[in-house]
Amino acid sequence: MKALQKTVAIAAFGCVAMAGAAEARDQIRIVGSSTVFPFATSVVETFGKTTDYKTPVIESTGSGGGLKLFCAGVGVEHPDITNASRRIKSSEIENCAANGVDKVTEVKIGYDGIVFANSKDGETVSLTRGQIFLALAKEVPNDAGELVENPYNKWSEIDPALPDAEIEVLGPPPTSGTRDAFVELVMLEGAESIPAMAKIAEEDEDRFEELAGTMREDGKFIEAGENDNLIVQKLEANPAAFGIFGYSFLEQNADDIQGATIDGTAPTFDAIASGDYPVSRSLWFYVKNAHVGTIPGMEEYLNEFTSENAWGPDGYLIDKGLIPMPEAERTQYRDAAKNLTPIGS
Repeated sequence: MKALQKTVAIAAFGCVAMAGAAEARDQIRIVGSSTVFPFATSVVETFGKTTDYKTPVIESTGSGGGLKLFCAGVGVEHPDITNASRRIKSSEIENCAANGVDKVTEVKIGYDGIVFANSKDGETVSLTRGQIFLALAKEVPNDAGELVENPYNKWSEIDPALPDAEIEVLGPPPTSGTRDAFVELVMLEGAESIPAMAKIAEEDEDRFEELAGTMREDGKFIEAGENDNLIVQKLEANPAAFGIFGYSFLEQNADDIQGATIDGTAPTFDAIASGDYPVSRSLWFYVKNAHVGTIPGMEEYLNEFTSENAWGPDGYLIDKGLIPMPEAERTQYRDAAKNLTPIGS
């Protein structure tokens, strides 16, 4: 990636007030989701090779971390685009606005599944979301329906049909959109399938969500950071361990790792595209409209990402594991990117 070159500019963003002199950038800066990172990296590389603009700088910070950086302000010291494996929260939109980032364009890029995977040297496993909740939650109901500190050390203690192996799961940190989606789609849904937890949900939804979304801290669940490739390496080293990450990483490492069947459905391209696989989600990126026309190449980058050559059914992002949107959705979000339609318009 070419080195960032800087030149002095007094008014980098026209009417936007700057504290002191600013330095203009001639290179797009992108942050955000580790799940979207490989897709965005492919676009970045294609953009750098096929245009006269410099190859953008891209950093994997996690969805929450990226949105925090993105929403911190307008100006060359702040990112132009942030990737996210979940939709922006209303609180983040408010934080953006409070810092002068009042016009943001939202672009959905496609779909992805969250997989619960292990080494191909390990056992092939079929799990329910209820079993995953019981394995990973900090507190779970006992036989009397009372909440206790998670007592399960082995998968077979949850169900004798599961492996007689120590529970060890490598997962993303709280700043990750994958973690947010996993909590929503697996932990909360799994907890609701258990009568004692469903009763708590009926009586106190906030308490239920806190209990269901709090992971155990006794070493059975390990926060492995934002580097999904590192999780894959650790799974290869320990066939008894499982990892949580996006389907694209399973696709890229299919010779070495396998995805568990969840609630009777395996994590395949077709199952995610059809909606049959229960742990699937949308992927996004967000554009700081104030930077378009100031940072060179922004419009052209958006055109490349939303081109059929990239995200279409036969595009190069599909080869990376992206599940494409239907044509109508592609048209909708291509138009949003072209017109820089702000969120809420």
